[in-house]
Order: sequence, then structure tokens, then C-alpha cells
Amino acid sequence: MSTMKAIRYHQYGGPEVMRLEDFEPARPGPGEVLVRVRAAGVNPIDWKSRKGEMKMVTGRSFPRGLGIDFAGVVEAVGDGVTRLGVGDEVLGGAPLKAAGAFAEMVLAEEKAVVKKPANISFEDAAALPTVGIIAYQSLISTGKLQPGHAVFVHGSLGGVGRAAVQIALMHGASVGGSVRATAAHDARALGIDPIVEFDFDPVPLKGRFDVVFDTAGTLPIKSARTLLKTGGRIIDINPTPAKFARSALPGPFKVAIAQTVTKDLEEVARAAGQGALSLPIARTVPLTGAITALTEFERNRPSKGGKLIITAG
Repeated sequence: MSTMKAIRYHQYGGPEVMRLEDFEPARPGPGEVLVRVRAAGVNPIDWKSRKGEMKMVTGRSFPRGLGIDFAGVVEAVGDGVTRLGVGDEVLGGAPLKAAGAFAEMVLAEEKAVVKKPANISFEDAAALPTVGIIAYQSLISTGKLQPGHAVFVHGSLGGVGRAAVQIALMHGASVGGSVRATAAHDARALGIDPIVEFDFDPVPLKGRFDVVFDTAGTLPIKSARTLLKTGGRIIDINPTPAKFARSALPGPFKVAIAQTVTKDLEEVARAAGQGALSLPIARTVPLTGAITALTEFERNRPSKGGKLIITAG
């Protein structure tokens, strides 16, 4: 196979370690698919990995690829792959250990890749996988969300927060949330009510919510408990050792860690295809200009939120 371009790094460190390099894509092994990337989505996990904050998972072998979320076209499939075929338009995630979505080709496990709805663009599709699956599993699997429930989303206009609001509404729940004061108009447009600021007093909302979803990891546990109905659940996606310990105890508090579950990603894709789930894109850049854009994005995240999308091919 001919050489392709990829953003890689040869040591852990700051943005300066990123290089746009030639590489030879590996052939897909059993249960793997090779995808020609059309668009890739940027998440904070990408620069956390590159800085070496995820060494327990990412290991010490270099060079390493960068990027998890992608959308593209299946180029080749490994043994045992039956759900996807060459030429299928797909969206999905590369494994955290290998990464490599910021490239012209990426290797992924079939179970982490699903067909892209025909009516959404590759760019919009690439924005979905990580935040979509975290929001979906936190609410549906961990939160046991039911129609008629009331959900409170702390940080409701971040990537995961925005996805969670849309998924909750789609499942027949009502949604309240916290946002920056300047973003109340955007929150209202999304269907959030009541809307509070980040440092709100929880007492006026005492006992109103079946699920309290802290996407930012900054909601005091006392506030979360105040908001919660009896028998409700508090979900946090920003694990620390102390939070894991609390999550292991009986009670409403649970840490949610995203799992690779094909049917969950299919639900996220279906919601996007139905127009019920879409994430704003702050900027789209070609792979050749992506290192500069990644560096800027990491240093000053746009205040309006929105994804950075890298296009290839």
C-alpha cells in the first residue's frame, strides 16, 4: 500500500512534538477495518494522551498517532468482519492505545465503527463518536433514563453536555442545566429549562431531578444531592480516585466510563440521521494545516464551544 500522511509524535510533550509524516497503513487484522479518513474530530483526550497523561493505556512505544474520532470510507476489512464492507461510509473511533485518526487512513476495530447516516456530512459525523457515546451511555446505561424523567446537565453546552441534552429530550425527558450567563439564549434554543449559572444555589431546585449529570466534574456533591429526587442518580464522567471510591459505595453517585458498544454507537448515529442530535463545528481545517489549528485550539478553546474538525482526502 502506498504511503499516507498522518500527524504523529515521537515523545510525550506539548504541541511542538506533533509532526505531519508519511506512514504505511497496516493491513487490517481479524475484526479490524481500515478506513480512508474523510474527517476527524478533536477531543481533549487527544492532547491529554499526547502530553503523556494516559500513559497507563497509551504505553511507551513511539511514534504514536493522534486522534480518536473519524468518519470516512472503508478501504479494507480483516478476517471475520461481516457487518461492514469495502466502500461503506462509516463513523467511529480508533482505539485509545493506538489512536491515529488525524491521518489519511486509520485502523479501527469493527465493533467501534458503524455506518454513517447518508444524510449527514462526514464533518458532522466525525464530531459525534466520543461525546455521543459518553452522553448516551451515561444517561441510558448508567442513568437508567426513562420517558418523563427530569434530567439536570451541569455544563449543558459543552460537547458532552449538548449531546446529553439532545439525547435526553429525544427519550422524552425534560432537561434543566447550568451554563455561562452569556449562553442562556443558546441553552433556551436547545430546549433547556430551567437554566442556571455554574455557581447556582441548588435549594430552589431541591428534589426536582431523576438524573443529575455532571459533565464538567465541578458540581459539588452536596449540590447534586440537593437537586436529586429520592432514588435518583448522580453521574460524573471526570474520574478521580476519590470519585471511584465514592462510586463503589451504595448510593446515588456513579462514575461513568465510556465502553465500546456497537449498538450504542448505532443509536448515536441514528439520532444524528433523524436530526435529533447535532454538534456545532467551530472550525474545519485540512490535514496539512491541522497542527497549527490543533495548537491554537488546545491553548484557547473557543468560548462558544464547537468542534475542531480535520479533513483529509
